[in-house]
Formats: sequence, C-alpha cells, structure tokens
Amino acid sequence: MRAAAVSALALALGASLAPAPVFAQAAPVPADVNGYPQLSLREALSLSAASDPALAGVEARRRAAGAGVRQADVRPNPNVGLMVENLPTLGGGDILGRTETTLTYEQRLERGGDRPARTALARAEGDLLLADARAAQLDRLELVQTAWAEALASEALLEIARERLNLAEAFQSEVSRRVNAARDPLFAGARAEAELAQAQIDFDQAEVGARMARVNLAKFWFGRSEFTLGADAFEDTSASRREAGPVAQIDLAAFDARRLIADAQVRVEQARAVPDPTVSLGVRHIWDNEVALVFGGSMPLQRYDRNEGAIARAQAEGVAAQADRRAFEIEREREILRLQVQLAAKASEARRIAEETLPQAERAVTLVREGFGRGGFTYNDVMSAQTALLQARARRVSILQAFHTDRARLDRLTGAHADLLGLETQP
Repeated sequence: MRAAAVSALALALGASLAPAPVFAQAAPVPADVNGYPQLSLREALSLSAASDPALAGVEARRRAAGAGVRQADVRPNPNVGLMVENLPTLGGGDILGRTETTLTYEQRLERGGDRPARTALARAEGDLLLADARAAQLDRLELVQTAWAEALASEALLEIARERLNLAEAFQSEVSRRVNAARDPLFAGARAEAELAQAQIDFDQAEVGARMARVNLAKFWFGRSEFTLGADAFEDTSASRREAGPVAQIDLAAFDARRLIADAQVRVEQARAVPDPTVSLGVRHIWDNEVALVFGGSMPLQRYDRNEGAIARAQAEGVAAQADRRAFEIEREREILRLQVQLAAKASEARRIAEETLPQAERAVTLVREGFGRGGFTYNDVMSAQTALLQARARRVSILQAFHTDRARLDRLTGAHADLLGLETQP
C-alpha cells in the first residue's frame, strides 16, 4: 500500500523514484487551478529520502563493515619453512650425500584475546561509518526542508508582486483618466506608467524566482517542478507550540561508536602486550636417508616494549570521546532551546503583522486612493501608502521564511524525520 502511494505521487509529480516504499498517503494529492499536484513537506522529504544518491554508498559501507568484521575474526596464517645445511663448497663433493634438509610448520598462538578484541574494534569502526552516513542523510533532509521553505517564500513573494502589479495597473488607469481630464499634469501619467513597467518587471522576476525555487527543490529527487506548495503550509506556525525532542540519537550514535572504538582499541593494545608464542613442528632429512622429527618454539621477551604507551593512548582517547559527547549534548541542547525561542518570537511577530499592521496598512491604501480620486491626496501619498502595505507583507514573508528555516534546523537537531531513513523516531 505504501509503495503504491509513493508511485502515485511520483506519477503526479512526473518524478522517477526509487522502488522502495518510503511513506504512506491516505488521500489523493490535491491539485491547484492549473492541475498541478500540491506537495507537502512530508512528501518532499519522503521523495528525497527515497532518491538519495548516497544510499548506494551507505549500502557499500555496510558491506565493508561486515567484511572488516569477518577479516578481523581470522587466525594468523601458519608459516612453512625449509632449511638446507652442510652445503658443500664448489667442487667439494657429493651434494646429496652430505646435506641436511629440515622442513618445518610454524604457527603463532594468540594469547590475551587478540582475535575477540580485533573483532570488537572492527565492529565499532563499522558502526561509526554507518552513523556518519546516517547523519549525512539527516543533513540532506535539512537541505530539502530549507529548499522547501525557500520555495514557499518565493511563491508568497510572487503573490506580493502580482498584487503590486494589479495595484499599479489600476492606479495607472486612474491617473490616465485624471490626466486626460486635465486634473493632473502629464508627468503624473509618466510616473504611473514607469511604476507599472517596474511592477511588471518585478512580477516577471518573482515568477522566475518561484519557478527556479521549485526546480531546486525537485532536484533533490530528480523530479519535475510542476507542483504547488500551497499558502497554508507557509502560514502554518504550529511548530512553535510543539515541544522539541532531545538531541538526535543518530548524532549521539557517532560519539558512542567513537567511545566503543577507543574501548576496543584498549583491549587490542592490552592483548598485544601479552607475548604470543610461536611453535614449530618439522622433519629433518639427514645423511644416509635418515629422517628425524624436530620440535621447537619461540617467545618474545618483553625486555623493552610492554606496549604501555599504546594502552595509555587508547584509554585517553576513550576519555576524550566521552567528553566530546557530553560537550556536544550541551551545545546542541543550548541550540535547540535558542531555536525554540526564535520560533516562538517569529510566529508571534508574523501573527501580529497579520492582525495589526496589515489591516491598518490596507485601510490606509483604501482611504488614500479614495481621497486621491476626490483630489484630496497626491500621487506620492498613494505610492507611499501602497509601498508601506507591500513592505509589511514582504516583511511578514521574510519572517515566515526565517521561521521555516529555523524549524528545519530544529528538526535536524532533534532527528524529527529520522523515521524516513528507516530509523527509530525521536520522542
């Protein structure tokens, strides 16, 4: 069911997706007046997660980690030796009748837990590779969410540019009527036409900007940009009222893996401090075709090197890994708190502009234009009132874009979208 839902959305957006199911969709994707499907943030993140080009690298790292564990779990190879003694000098007689030949088989015996320690180290190194790869996937989702916010803002700016163009057209018609009636000088008509031309240019640029923002967003899943995002998503500031979760466990997993690597490295170095004996068994061929069995062995003497420095270094790295994890948690928790305050402040400012500033600015435009029609206000008064209204709306768009950008950062720090990667969702 989930795979079918993803396929339906991919067809609606004209995108090519990976076959893996990534999210469920209960209802058909709504379309705007142009027939374009409406894309939510969750759908954009799901499409991007399914089409992440780094997935192949993550899978390769997973296989590499497994291969590293298997390699660490093998025993040392034995040695086969051949020794020939009593070789005669040149012209010294029968070479076969006087030489002694010894064939030996040697095996180093690991003591102190070398192989389990190596295996644990390889497993921890594999965990670190995967944790870093998953953190990179969350970083990419943050980029997608930021691009989604930029696309929302570009569509809102396009609406402002469209409103400015409509106001400029209506005002230019009114000024032309007054100029033709000799109620205003000719330069007033020229200024109105210049304002209309500039409004048209700004609208064209805003239209290009909105299209490019959608293209940039769609590139995250190699899809087409024929979709709409909807104004409701841009106006939604409910994230400021939700309690943020703790630091993303994916980020902490990388620090945990580094600590496990340090602990495993300590065990490896401690195992290396235990000398490994080498035993040998062989046969010796002596003169007159006699054969003897030989046995031997060797043991390193720990006269100078007891591997104490390597053990101390690994232990210090373990302490450093724990300290780094704690410092990371404190810094991220501070950043999460700051973002929560920022979200609340921006949501409040956007709400107040919508409820207090914009109604007054719209009323001022209405009054000034009515007064201009009666001859009570000048052209500059009308332009100032319209400019103030448009600036207030542009200010609100800027605040909302900053709100959604901060939300993207907060979602990244708390791992809010980790479930899209097949990982455990943060509380």
